[in-house]
Amino acid sequence: MTNAQNDKAILFADVSGSTRLYDKLGDTEALHAVDRCLNRMRRAVEAFSGRVVKTIGDEVMAVFPNAVEATQAACEMQLRIEDLPPVSGVKLAIRVGFHFGAVIEENDDYFGDTVNVAARMVGLAKSGQILTTAEAVAEYPPIMKDAVREIDRLPVKGKADELAVFEVIWQEHSDLTMKASPIFRDAKPPRLHLRYRDADYVMDAGRDTLAMGRGVQNNDIVVRDQRASRQHCRIERRRNKFVLIDQSTNGTFLTVSGEPEVVLKREEAILRQHGQIGFGHSATEEGVELMSYEIVAG
Repeated sequence: MTNAQNDKAILFADVSGSTRLYDKLGDTEALHAVDRCLNRMRRAVEAFSGRVVKTIGDEVMAVFPNAVEATQAACEMQLRIEDLPPVSGVKLAIRVGFHFGAVIEENDDYFGDTVNVAARMVGLAKSGQILTTAEAVAEYPPIMKDAVREIDRLPVKGKADELAVFEVIWQEHSDLTMKASPIFRDAKPPRLHLRYRDADYVMDAGRDTLAMGRGVQNNDIVVRDQRASRQHCRIERRRNKFVLIDQSTNGTFLTVSGEPEVVLKREEAILRQHGQIGFGHSATEEGVELMSYEIVAG
C-alpha cells in the first residue's frame, strides 16, 4: 500500500447522453457504442503519459504527471470520438474535465481536493467540451495559453473563493461564448429516492454519501438481514450520478429496471433510472427484503 501526496493532473471524461443512447439503441447496441468510446479514450490517455485509474459505467478517471499532458490527452479524446460515425443516427460525444494539484495516492487510486475539483469540472462540461481550472492553466507554457479562455467563475463547496473555469479550445472554430452569463448555476442536480421497510430516504444536493449495513452505528440505513455485512455498501453522489459501492462479504445485488441483475463484490456501479438493491440476497429469492430506488430530475 502507498499513501503519498504529490502534484498530479486528474482527468474525468464521460459519454454524453448515455441514458438516451440506452433508451434509443437498446442495451446491447448502446453498450457496444459506449465501449468503443471508452477504448478510444483509454488510448488517448496512454498516448500522453497518462494512466487510466478506473472506469465506472460510461466514465473514465485518469491521472497524468502534469497539466500539459492532460490537456493534450483531453483534446485527443475529443478528436477520436468526433471521428466515430453515428450509431443508428445518434452522434457520439464526450465531455471532459480536469484539474492539477496535490493528490493522495493509495492502492493505485487517488483522493483529495484535486480529485473532487476535477470531478466538478466534468460535471459542468457540456457535450463536446473540455473544462479545466486556473491551477492547470498556470502550468501551461506561453504557447498554450491562447488555447484556453475563461468562461465563468463559480462557488465550490469547501472553498472560500470562487473557482475560475476555463474552456480548452480543441476545435479550430468554437461557437461557445466567452465569459458567458452564469451558465452552470441554474442546473438543479437530480435526487435519489430510496425505500426500505416502508421508510423513505432522499439523497439530494445536501447529501453526498449514504451508508447502509447491519451495524446500528455509522450507517444511515440499518439493514435487518443476517446476510448483510455490518458496513455493507454505500451510495456516493459524484456530480450528477449516484454510484453504488459494495463493501460486503456476500455481495450487493443490483437490478436496474428492465435489465438483468448484477452482483457487486467490492465493485462499483452507476445507478440508472429505477430499480432494486439486495443486501447479500438475489431478488429472485423468495421472501427477500429489497430496497427500491428511483432517480428523479431536479
